[in-house]
Amino acid sequence: MKKVYGDLSKAPVAPVPLSEAVEANGLVFLSGQIHLDENTELLEGSTADKTHQTMKNVQTILEKVGLSFADVVKATIYVTEMSMFGELNKVYASYFENEYPAREVVCVKELPLGASLEISMVAAR
Repeated sequence: MKKVYGDLSKAPVAPVPLSEAVEANGLVFLSGQIHLDENTELLEGSTADKTHQTMKNVQTILEKVGLSFADVVKATIYVTEMSMFGELNKVYASYFENEYPAREVVCVKELPLGASLEISMVAAR
């Protein structure tokens, strides 16, 4: 059985055809989130600022589907520059307790709307 989560309010919604989250067989797949602020504009600033905004957007979706970062089992992070890795890692780690999900960081040429990082996650009920 599949459950699709559309507009989960509070989380900025990109102007593209996607569901913010889809649940199937006890797993919740979150679409990639970028550093959009509450006005759906890209947050400018440091890598830390952008990472915090992106993680807050992910957190909003997790909370709306009744989950938290403790339930995340997999994360994929896309960056446009690998030099972001160190600062991004510090912020990312602050959102988890002792156990971290499996993860990869992939450097790409560009991201939607000119973002410099994007994070998607999979959580388990």
